[in-house]
Amino acid sequence: MSYQQSYEKWFSFDQLDEEVFSELQQMKDNEKGKEDAFYKNLEFGTGGMRGEIGAGTNRMNLYTVRKAAEGLARYIENKGAEAVKRGVVLAYDCRRKSPEFSLEIARTLASHGIQTYVFESLRSTPELSFAVRSLHTYMGGMITASHNPPEYNGFKVYGEDGAQLNLADADAVIEEINAIDNELDIQVKSIEELKESGLIKMISSSVDDSYVEHLITVSEKPQLAKETDIKVVFSPLHGASNEMVQRGLKALGYENIHIVKEQEQPDSEFPTVASPNPEEPGAFEYAIRDGKEIGADLLITADPDGDRLGLAVKGPNDDYVLLTGNQTGALLLDYLLGRKSEKGSLPQNGRVFKTIVTSEIGRKIAEHYGATTEDVLTGFKFIGEKIKQYEESGEHTFLFGYEESYGYLVKDFARDKDAIQAALLAVEAAAFHKQQGNTLYEVLLSLFEKHGYYKEGLESLTLKGKEGADKIQSILTGFREHPIREVAGLAVHSQDDYGTQKRLITAKGKEEDILLPASNVLKYFLEDGSWVCIRPSGTEPKVKFYFSVIGSSLEDSENKLAEIKEAFMDKVHSMV
Repeated sequence: MSYQQSYEKWFSFDQLDEEVFSELQQMKDNEKGKEDAFYKNLEFGTGGMRGEIGAGTNRMNLYTVRKAAEGLARYIENKGAEAVKRGVVLAYDCRRKSPEFSLEIARTLASHGIQTYVFESLRSTPELSFAVRSLHTYMGGMITASHNPPEYNGFKVYGEDGAQLNLADADAVIEEINAIDNELDIQVKSIEELKESGLIKMISSSVDDSYVEHLITVSEKPQLAKETDIKVVFSPLHGASNEMVQRGLKALGYENIHIVKEQEQPDSEFPTVASPNPEEPGAFEYAIRDGKEIGADLLITADPDGDRLGLAVKGPNDDYVLLTGNQTGALLLDYLLGRKSEKGSLPQNGRVFKTIVTSEIGRKIAEHYGATTEDVLTGFKFIGEKIKQYEESGEHTFLFGYEESYGYLVKDFARDKDAIQAALLAVEAAAFHKQQGNTLYEVLLSLFEKHGYYKEGLESLTLKGKEGADKIQSILTGFREHPIREVAGLAVHSQDDYGTQKRLITAKGKEEDILLPASNVLKYFLEDGSWVCIRPSGTEPKVKFYFSVIGSSLEDSENKLAEIKEAFMDKVHSMV
């Protein structure tokens, strides 16, 4: 069906939502806008669906959301009566249309007789993950677009373990969704009828209270709050994490917590930031202002759905230094394992999990405390999958999971990255080191001195449309067909091809198997321990290039990173 035919089908549907119909009228003479809205169906991938809000098959709206929910309902029905009875718990963050989308999904599921629980107001993604486990539901759903711009929203789906769906289950859900021919034909019952029947139940504060009880178990030294005078500035960046961060810190006894006033209340427009993303320096503008005013030791920001966390710490001359995700992960990991080691509570089979594009300093820190580290593909679902695997086998005990893109998990009562847990641990780490006379920045420098001066970087190319997708594929193909032997004068020691699941040890001409799921990713390890990784984005028309170096000093690592970046990106640009 052409985009014009799809448009006409929607436009002529006599039961169309008034707001959607109004948008269709406005685009009637806008052929480009019409094509963009209808040229394809909004894809539900292994990480769920995400897109711009608006009318059309390629947009987030009541009908595309209903179609995804219908496919999910059919998947659950196929799993049997117990799955239907246990049902689904739904949560949403502060974004446009989130409450409406949440109730539309609830209506669709409950119309199939599936028990559905809905939070009555916004909650964070990690609390949704916790709620799946707490309520013992068969699945969970989160309405969020993470840190995307205001015009976006999305829908992520969780399994019964509280982690995002694994690849096999996600593929099964996708198959059910793709089998639905017409999203306009899906029939759902009214909210009132479904609530009256008990198939839709609104969730009270009991889950919140239980989540807070679990949050405080993140602490390794609860007495620190009374022993130190730590000053913290926190901003939820207009998102869903504010209440739980405050409740968790107060439950542990931390009182000197300053909330950025202009960013405290939920707001789908994110009016004070260009991007509500802790990875962006602009996200810290107001926190830095307030931090200087009160002399804060630590600044914290979280993204809108409360799963990513950014830190800024006092550096030279009391200026604030924004930490990377790798640096925050290293500090949290070192503090956590250090305190467990002191108390003798570090399990012999303890394991740390990180993604293949996350810094190797985490492995060094874990080794220092006698723990092992396991790499997984990019995406926190793979960390959640490993937690479940080892929980069942007993082979390893989960210690910590993290990724370079500002996601951390301290305790596995949630199975997705949890900025609220990380915030509590970060405050405690800052308090502990302040008690010892050190700032977190000074501790970071000591970690570099002990384990190596690691420095990471990221470059990306945005290549839109079909032509862009072809170019991205040609870059990967080019590197596969013409393997590189050196970068910036450093020999390639080995090449990992996650597509073929093979590792080539260059010097020996020897191949090894990579025991991870297939993924269109290439990674090159250089002779000095540095590495470069190429990975197409799963959610944007981008190909990303990750760099990690190890130097003899901060200056040496910065220079080496710049040289390797320049040399490698020259190779890339010659292919485009």
